[in-house]
Amino acid sequence: MCGIIGVVGKAPANQMLYDALLMLQHRGQDAAGIVTSDLARFYMHKGPGLVRDVFRTRNMRSLPGTTGIGHCRYPTAGSAFETAEAQPFYVNSPFGIVLAHNGNLTNWEELRDDMFRADLRHINTNSDSEVLLNVFAHELELAAKGYRVTPEAVFAAVANVHRRCRGAYAVVAMISGCGLVAFRDPNGIRPLILGKNETPSGNEYAVASESVALRGIGFQLVRDVAPGEAILIDMDAQIQTRQCATNARLAPCIFEYVYLARPDSVLDGVSVYEARMRMGEQLADRIRQHYSHLKIDVVIPVPDTSRPSALELATRLGVRFREGFIKNRYIGRTFIMPGKAIRKRSVRQKLNAIDMEFKGKNVLIVDDSIVRGTTSREIVQMAREAGANKVFFASAAPPVRFANVYGIDMPTRHELLATGRSEEEIAREICADAVIYQDLDALREAVRAANPALVEFETSCFDGCYITGDVTLAYLQDVETRRDASRGDVDEEETEPHPA
Repeated sequence: MCGIIGVVGKAPANQMLYDALLMLQHRGQDAAGIVTSDLARFYMHKGPGLVRDVFRTRNMRSLPGTTGIGHCRYPTAGSAFETAEAQPFYVNSPFGIVLAHNGNLTNWEELRDDMFRADLRHINTNSDSEVLLNVFAHELELAAKGYRVTPEAVFAAVANVHRRCRGAYAVVAMISGCGLVAFRDPNGIRPLILGKNETPSGNEYAVASESVALRGIGFQLVRDVAPGEAILIDMDAQIQTRQCATNARLAPCIFEYVYLARPDSVLDGVSVYEARMRMGEQLADRIRQHYSHLKIDVVIPVPDTSRPSALELATRLGVRFREGFIKNRYIGRTFIMPGKAIRKRSVRQKLNAIDMEFKGKNVLIVDDSIVRGTTSREIVQMAREAGANKVFFASAAPPVRFANVYGIDMPTRHELLATGRSEEEIAREICADAVIYQDLDALREAVRAANPALVEFETSCFDGCYITGDVTLAYLQDVETRRDASRGDVDEEETEPHPA
């Protein structure tokens, strides 16, 4: 889960890229980077931290040009930040290419070894994005036959990226002297959206992870980039497109609608806000059917992601809706913070309970999902400390029982609270009187209701079905082993098999 943006404009691109990254900050807080181009050369600045901290006035002044790409990073394996892994990445052979990537390649290690042995390319980090860049650069060199880059060569290179790379990837890249290239994996797992802005000097184009980033810089939405499609926008803002994958199908990650995306975004024709409202409706129906014995006095959301679901749930049940938690907006999203201790501490820093909304009441707390359970347990404890009589906890998503290998930090099953536990056992783990989960079919229906054209979704973290067909039990075990080994410096409690 990272944020990417690419712009081909008529005015300096640096401010547009910066503003768009601010709108995508929720997708990654680990690092940020921008590369611009004035046709003759690339200009880059990147570093660890939030967008506002990475870029100062002097940095912005050193990013001239009307074309550029930007990235805000979220580590998919919970690893500590390494400066070398900040994006965008750059290679100078064969033509000079910079690339930013959202997603995760499931076969990146195999590709890295191939790059070294057969393609004679050196990979300097453990980032799958650098691997992806080198695969693209190698295939472009072959397609261009070592000479000039043409649109046909670019599209051929992307087609071979699709042939060689497996997993989830949405990509923006710049080729020196050529322009901006954007493409999406053949399953359309991670989002990518094209926007356009008409100016007196001509059209400007932008491609971003979410529609909110495009609207935030004054661009109108054109459409979603299709699965397997490549878009080439030259330095004069002339656009060409090509379907570069065989057997492409649209199966977007359903967790984008549950948690990852901003509610004011539209992804693959689905308003995220509407989808979350419908999740609340579906959850209310489930409570009516299976939990009518619970005497609920008030519904309280965990701000901010779950608010649309909680409000719609309360309305449908005819129960009072109240804001019982006040959020400190200067604390990052706890889901994407590595380490149990950091997540646990930040929950108390981020949320504060309003005692009068809890005291003596049976409270239904609604959250978007329950992953490790650290946040949920702390929230339940806060409600009890505020005087709640009973605390019920509802998740707008189904139980997260399986690893996600497509760019979300859910890589080990033993870290996931729901793995191997019933709802009653989960309730005991988070100290709630009851836990209520969304049904997976109901979740699919909630998202599909906003766009009936969506036939299937990537739902592996809920059902263990990996849409790319290459994720085996041995693969998952290897990921878990390497993740645990890389986290040898964490405390003992965090590495125990019972998640938190």
